[in-house]
Amino acid sequence: MSFPLTFAILLLLQCSTTILAQPAAAPAPAGPTNVTKILEKAGQYTTLIRLLKITQVGDQINTQLNNSNQGMTIFAPTDNAFSALKSGTLNSLNDQEKVQLIQFHVLPTVLSTSQFQTVSNPLRTQAGNSNGGQFPLNVTTSGNSVNISTGVNNATVANTVYTDSTLAVYQVDNVLLPLAMFGPKAPAPAPGLAKKPEKKSGATDGPSSDEGTADASGTSELRAKGLVVGFVALVAGSFL
Repeated sequence: MSFPLTFAILLLLQCSTTILAQPAAAPAPAGPTNVTKILEKAGQYTTLIRLLKITQVGDQINTQLNNSNQGMTIFAPTDNAFSALKSGTLNSLNDQEKVQLIQFHVLPTVLSTSQFQTVSNPLRTQAGNSNGGQFPLNVTTSGNSVNISTGVNNATVANTVYTDSTLAVYQVDNVLLPLAMFGPKAPAPAPGLAKKPEKKSGATDGPSSDEGTADASGTSELRAKGLVVGFVALVAGSFL
């Protein structure tokens, strides 16, 4: 075998060995969790998606899910649930109240359906204080049924929209209304006693001029009567 042919064969074998020795490419990482995309794929959550976007709560949820090990549970009202609200309810809320309304549907831990049977009430939500009577959320179960009470209204978990190790999304048939925002308002404080009218300039605490005149005339009358009685007694004494 000629030298050029031998060299070529050896070179080909070396290249083949190098190619086979290279490690296989790693699989592409899964995309980050995006709650709005999950809801879009499920359908019938247009209003909730809009509120998640305008309040930026959706971005906060995505950031937390993708940058920490803390899980979350989301109660997702359908478009029909929002349509059942009293007309003008959402429009009557200011920006901060809309944020709190959506946060009230988010628990800062992931719960499976079986865990609802053992959780302690009231559940803590992203909206704030659950023990002070502002944002209480209580869950009860009956068989496979999960019921939610806010102190204002009730809702039922209809089905599971999405679940993994860090996120659980459950469809609910009513919008959860926080007690602090939709509960009975505290009665207005009783009005204070009316202020005593201020005295006019120059007025005194003494009797009025009319009262002074009446007192003076009464005194004069008594004096006159006394003089008459005295005179009569004097005259009568002179005849004795």
